[in-house]
Amino acid sequence: MSSETNKNPRIAFLGTGAQGASIAADFALVGLNVTFIDQWPAHIEAIKENGITVNLPNRTINAKVPALHLCQVAEIKQLFDVVFLVVKAYDTKWACELIKPVLADDGFIVGLQNGMTHEVIANVVGRKRTIGAVIQIASNMWVPGIVNRQNDHKESWFAMGALEPAMQNRVEDVAVLLRNSGRVEVTDDIHSAKWMKLVVNAAELIPSAIIDTALNDAALAPDMLKVMRAAGYEAMQAALADGATIMPIIGMSPVMSNHPERYVDEILDEVLRTFSREDTLTTSLQDWRKGRRAEVQEVNGLVVEVLAVHGRKAPVNKKIVEIAFAIEAGKRKAKPENSKDMILSAAENFPDP
Repeated sequence: MSSETNKNPRIAFLGTGAQGASIAADFALVGLNVTFIDQWPAHIEAIKENGITVNLPNRTINAKVPALHLCQVAEIKQLFDVVFLVVKAYDTKWACELIKPVLADDGFIVGLQNGMTHEVIANVVGRKRTIGAVIQIASNMWVPGIVNRQNDHKESWFAMGALEPAMQNRVEDVAVLLRNSGRVEVTDDIHSAKWMKLVVNAAELIPSAIIDTALNDAALAPDMLKVMRAAGYEAMQAALADGATIMPIIGMSPVMSNHPERYVDEILDEVLRTFSREDTLTTSLQDWRKGRRAEVQEVNGLVVEVLAVHGRKAPVNKKIVEIAFAIEAGKRKAKPENSKDMILSAAENFPDP
């Protein structure tokens, strides 16, 4: 963004599901120039008619905003200074190609997504126009135009960082925008921050979805916490093998453990304690209940891939991926009994001391 556009940047949210819509609504309510773009026709039509409604724990907000269908991106005349990309990780490449023609030459795409999508974004629009980001909010959406966000601003957390060191000084301008929706940390090591979040996601998202239950209930199910931790331990091994540094995220204290497995235990406990409610369903389980595929390959599958490159195995994550793909193929159903296979793999590969 130039100094002129800093004053009133043109902002787009490409992907206005539960996460994107709730954040973008905060932007609209403080008067920022924000446009919603989404692939769900009924959702866009509902926003056009009634605005976007966000139910927070202790309040409800509504914002009237411009909303476009994907097909209308080709009609955009003015370029965007900042595009917040909040689509599924597997949709990253095509979404970037779609929005690239209407991104300003000095603009940014900010990947508010799970997985290591920042490199995918950079491959499309260039490293100088890419900001990697980490997001920690629990939310859901079942009805077009209405979002349920379970973490208000004080609990919501983000991290941001440029991929190109020369652009790092401009990240703060974008962070100022995002602070309208929660806590934001600017980091010069977004690669590590993204990996630390993937460690958490590998432990939570698909394992709890496989047994078709809320996140907190999954952690309380017999021996499932061992499964979740084991998946996280392997993900941490992949992170370190890929050059990541152990670092605190989601607002945790800098003095948290640097021991790989203790770190996983601590951060998983923090997510369950601070960011999860009794009825919080992971995004993966929400996807499955909507008949959509989840980010299996982009999270647990990536752990298996990265460790394989380094001649190592990730048996727990491999089993999780195997079961998840069977569910998505209709060969299995998500149900509590699925825990048996995961528990057996965790016990064999991470036996109790």
